[in-house]
Amino acid sequence: MVKLKVKNVNFNYASVPILKDVCIELDRSEMLGVVGPNGAGKSTLLRCIDRILSPQEGCILLDGRDIKDMHLMELAKKVAYIPQSATQVFPATVFDTVLMGRRPHVGWRSSEEDLEKVLDTLQMMHIEDLAMRDINEVSGGQQQKIFIACALAQEPDVLLLDEPTSNLDIKHQLEVLDIIKYIVVERGISAIMAIHDLNLAARYADRILMMNGGHIYAAGVPSSVLTPENINQAYGVEVEVINHNGRLYVLPLRPVGK
Repeated sequence: MVKLKVKNVNFNYASVPILKDVCIELDRSEMLGVVGPNGAGKSTLLRCIDRILSPQEGCILLDGRDIKDMHLMELAKKVAYIPQSATQVFPATVFDTVLMGRRPHVGWRSSEEDLEKVLDTLQMMHIEDLAMRDINEVSGGQQQKIFIACALAQEPDVLLLDEPTSNLDIKHQLEVLDIIKYIVVERGISAIMAIHDLNLAARYADRILMMNGGHIYAAGVPSSVLTPENINQAYGVEVEVINHNGRLYVLPLRPVGK
């Protein structure tokens, strides 16, 4: 069953087109990786799906309903968005920050069950030792894991991740994406992950959407999208793509023309 459908979406900043006739269908228990060079429209697409931005044309359907017809609190119960980084973080403990993820379900009064869900999420993300720390006193990488925990505590049907590993070292990149992949499969949710790292996209995404100049340049399973020809055209980089033990690895060689 299709969980999320993006139909012919166009979005402009002022008179500058950013998204051009973008179409996506996303099933339950599926992770979609969105890749492409800087300025391709990846973050804008996620913000349109979360209704932070409103497309000038097209529509976005969740379980067959146009998200424009949904109350924001109703949408918040179904869609969780994790930005690349928080520009401003108000003083709060890590526990209270993650507890905010429960607000669409319970308002401002938290039950014992909500507190248990927060603790379970902190433990799942391996940050329970930070629970009573001020969020402003932890590292950027730890903050990233906290914001992901907040989104998971929200128990969404659709998870939107904008560069979720940008502040993490390689160990924590794998740890976090292993957790997200597990939740996508076990809870039957859908996830869209905008990510620069093509090797992580190949490792974790069921399908990949390659964007360039606001258009969908290629879409499909990783092996059909992450080809030397597509990467050459979209990124302007010559690469070698290696299949090792059933996994794809992208090895950058040089900028095109060098």
